[in-house]
Amino acid sequence: MSGLAGWVQAGGFLLMVSLLVAPAGGYLARVFNGGRTWLDPVCAPLERLVYRVCGIDPKRSMTWVEYARGFVIFGLVSMLAVYAVLRLQQFLPWYDARHLTTPLTPDLAANTALSFTTTTTWQAYSGEATMSYVSQLVGLAGGSFLAGAAGLAVGLAFIRGLAAPGDGRVGNFWVDVVRAMLWVLLPLSLVGSLALVWQGVPMTFGPYVQAHTLEGAVQTIARGPVAALEFIKQLGTNGGGFFNVNGAHPFTNPTPLANLLGLLAIAVLPASLTFTFGRMIGRRRDGWVLYGAMVALFIAAVAAGTRAESAGVPAVSQVIGPAPNMEGKEVRFGAPASALAAVVTSNGATGSYIAMHDSFTPIGGMVPLVNMLLGEIVFGGLGTGLVSMLLVGLLAIFVAGLMIGRTPAYLGKALGPGEARLIALYTIIAPLGILVPTAVAVVTKAGLAGLTTNGGAHGFTSILFAYTSSFATNGQNFAGLSANSPFYNGSTAVAMMLGRYALGVTALALAGEFASRQHRAGAELDAVPTGSLLFGVLLVGTAVIVVALTFLPALALGPLVEHFLSAAAAR
Repeated sequence: MSGLAGWVQAGGFLLMVSLLVAPAGGYLARVFNGGRTWLDPVCAPLERLVYRVCGIDPKRSMTWVEYARGFVIFGLVSMLAVYAVLRLQQFLPWYDARHLTTPLTPDLAANTALSFTTTTTWQAYSGEATMSYVSQLVGLAGGSFLAGAAGLAVGLAFIRGLAAPGDGRVGNFWVDVVRAMLWVLLPLSLVGSLALVWQGVPMTFGPYVQAHTLEGAVQTIARGPVAALEFIKQLGTNGGGFFNVNGAHPFTNPTPLANLLGLLAIAVLPASLTFTFGRMIGRRRDGWVLYGAMVALFIAAVAAGTRAESAGVPAVSQVIGPAPNMEGKEVRFGAPASALAAVVTSNGATGSYIAMHDSFTPIGGMVPLVNMLLGEIVFGGLGTGLVSMLLVGLLAIFVAGLMIGRTPAYLGKALGPGEARLIALYTIIAPLGILVPTAVAVVTKAGLAGLTTNGGAHGFTSILFAYTSSFATNGQNFAGLSANSPFYNGSTAVAMMLGRYALGVTALALAGEFASRQHRAGAELDAVPTGSLLFGVLLVGTAVIVVALTFLPALALGPLVEHFLSAAAAR
């Protein structure tokens, strides 16, 4: 694909996302505000049945403590259920001992169960050689539904907290999860999975196929109920792959249309939450400013990634002439499309990929790394992206208010010491969850043992990428790191827990602080105008500055020094 065609593809994708923001965001607002939708005749009776069976009072609104308790308990119970399925897979139907050759050890099973119930889907294994059909369909796909619904619920609770009239209530976690499942994830996944089957993605419980090649060799072709997992992994911003090569496999991503549907599934719902936010707080302009900031960061990432991969490797270009970097990429996608997918998946908390990021150029590989370090605010995971962007906005308001001598306030509510402490806590959790385990890994034998392919600056980047991806609940990795070991299974699990629950509970606590505050007369006059271009610039600038101040030394030790070494070697 030529450079111009790549830019047309990226522009067309962004245009489609932008056109879908308002209708999808309006639909989400109606669903979670109890408005009428065209799915009510089917979903409403099912919702009432779930409430009766589970003993849920849909009229009861929770404090942030009750909501956070439900969020954590739901996640841990979901993890235990998936763990049980994985540990028992050899006793369940469709277990193929001949082809499932990777031992599903307790530490690997626990890491996988946690990753799929925190929307991380970090995979230290090859799917077709490790997981049975039941594990893939019931455990991993089921965990993707539950985790996606819980993440969306937290995002809606955060919005309610900002807009609450002072009653300290942020909604009902169980109601939000049920509605997210019945009105959003299940119907969209059903339609999306059928579309993938139409495009050629397998949906079968038949055994692996033995094929005879032209050379006379026997080749095993793995297959299974692929379509059921593939769409929800994108929609729930989970990622993961039925096969080891994820979206690069022709059974998961067979056509350009299938690839486009996957990228749209990743981006549209998180992007549309900006419109949902604007409608629920009664200030739609604020929502569009948030979306505009996301678009600006998205364009910058696509430009940097596309330029790096299209320019290729300097040493190789000296020999064969100017050529894009095609190492680790599908010829049918090419460099620009691979760079676009890398940006979308790394921004969307979705560890799905169509090219091996480990084979990207140093700058090309740094782009998805920086996207995750930014908190995946473009367009983010279900709920989590909007929360991260709003936290950046609150930090920008606080700093700007202090600089100009005005009372920091948002939506008519002043930012007091309690809010400031929670914003600071949310900001420092990331370096604790990323830099500390990275430092431990690079100075211990157990950590360095994972560098079986690369060392030096690239090896450091592989380790940094692993913990960043785990903390960001993204799941994509540099394949040069052999992460299936007790050390990495345990340490990445800690990063996942911090990225999912420490950040989630802190965000809910901040929502509770806002929900308990009354709107103050005149507070709007003291606040930074949040519906303006100025605020959009503050958002982008604050996000970039915070990441630079926190992570630039680590980036300098990894992809940046590798880039300069690569350029020097070509001279």
